Amino acid sequence: MVAINVNGTTREVDVDPSTPLLWVIREQLSLTGTKFGCGMAQCGSCTVQLNGRPIRSCVTPVSAAVGQQVTTIEGLAPSDSELHPLQQAWIAHQVPQCGYCQSGQLMSAAALLEANPNPSDDEIDKAMAGNICRCGMYGRMKAAIKTVASASYYDAAATADGSKA
Repeated sequence: MVAINVNGTTREVDVDPSTPLLWVIREQLSLTGTKFGCGMAQCGSCTVQLNGRPIRSCVTPVSAAVGQQVTTIEGLAPSDSELHPLQQAWIAHQVPQCGYCQSGQLMSAAALLEANPNPSDDEIDKAMAGNICRCGMYGRMKAAIKTVASASYYDAAATADGSKA
């Protein structure tokens, strides 16, 4: 048995510790928002956050998540009835076309803005590199990220002691 914390809930799963985190998330936990793309950490469709950092879950063994906090696209929004500001901006900028890459794109963008609430174009490009979009919506994604950054969502979430709310 392997115990992992996904989206704030600790779950025990009966899997080999070398099983890719992606398959545990999708098959054992039934969280299918995280997608399988290439299986080689090349496309970014499987991106989740591990302690707030984007990782490729297709090549990360579940054992690497033990004692860590995993966040999937299902855990990005503040509640089931409310979208994350990036999800709102994605819709406003009509980013999703086929939508297959979007969960990985959003997880990378959220990690970027958490670490850097006001990124430059170059910083956005660097943070989003490796997240491939077959539909070519890179310009719209960058605009959505800049919309959220300009709204100071992440700055407003900071508390007086510098931690995030």
